[in-house]
Amino acid sequence: MVKKELLKNEQVERILSPHPLSFMKLQTLCIFVIVWGIVVWWLTEFSEYAGMFSGNTWYPLILWGLVLLLVGVIASLVAIQWTIFFLYLGVFLSAIGLIFWQHWQNDIPLFIFIYSIAVSIVGFLIVELYRRSHKYVITNLRIIFKGGIFTKRERTIRYDKIADIDAKQGVLGQIFGFGTIIPVSQSGFGLGSDKTMAAGGVAVGGTKARLFGFAGGGKEVQTPIARSYYELHGVYPYKDVKQLVEDLVQSHVPTQYQQEQVEFQKQQVDIQTQMRDLLHKQVSDKPRKKMVRQPVEEEEEPEEEEAVERVPRKKMVPPEEGFQSEQVDIQQQMKDLLKKQKTARVNPPEEEEVEEEEAEEETEENEKGKEGS
Repeated sequence: MVKKELLKNEQVERILSPHPLSFMKLQTLCIFVIVWGIVVWWLTEFSEYAGMFSGNTWYPLILWGLVLLLVGVIASLVAIQWTIFFLYLGVFLSAIGLIFWQHWQNDIPLFIFIYSIAVSIVGFLIVELYRRSHKYVITNLRIIFKGGIFTKRERTIRYDKIADIDAKQGVLGQIFGFGTIIPVSQSGFGLGSDKTMAAGGVAVGGTKARLFGFAGGGKEVQTPIARSYYELHGVYPYKDVKQLVEDLVQSHVPTQYQQEQVEFQKQQVDIQTQMRDLLHKQVSDKPRKKMVRQPVEEEEEPEEEEAVERVPRKKMVPPEEGFQSEQVDIQQQMKDLLKKQKTARVNPPEEEEVEEEEAEEETEENEKGKEGS
């Protein structure tokens, strides 16, 4: 990671990438294309059913395409991602285009065999490139997620903003020691809805009457789910990384003692604000008193001067006494707050527990001494 991307006093704990087998779902799609291409080639050329496809040269391509698209629909419904279907549809349409372009109508079974292998190899390379684009940086302050081939995605989450951690391991993950960790933020980022639906229809028709029925239902479940570039997807070693993340999250959770200190600091700030406002008010009143005295000093008659001087004295004394009383109150509040803070620092929770344990041990020793005597 570039040092310029780090914050002040930030240190990198680990830099991780997904395990090579963590994207096995995408790799399985490529494996299916190879296997199904080989099966179609053997079925239409060497099996005992090869005669069924000799009537029309397009039969092998139709069979290959229909099954490919059907599997694409099933995989899209299971993964709740229609990109899989459109990828298979693109593979099928590209095969038709190549056949017409190169005039390979008479060698369709062999073309399907070679084309399936070539497409699968390209698919494996794209999946590997996508896996390598992911990078997870765990620092002492936050977690940085990066991923994407054409569009670069990046997410940053601080440990004090993490509300929950979801972790899971598949069968391959348990064997090879990798897994996925999803940090769920306080705002709910990292949560998604997993919705399942079921539907069915029945049609009964005759020459005069037809009947059709449709029934469906759905259930939505809130579950931790995120894109691979917004989670620690397939990280290795899983247990060590999980323990590291949990320790960092726990270290950023404020204890009761720290919360009390924060409250003390807030109260100190409030008291200091009151003192500052009081001083501003006191300073702003002083020029006005001088303005009253100046015109009085310019008067020639001494009696009127004395009368005017007495008036401001009466007005000036009460505000000063008021200011002094307010200052005394604020100072007293500050003293009481400092005493509370001092007692809290002298007896933090850990020291209190130690003192309680020592007292219990002393009582036990005293009881044993009495029994022995």
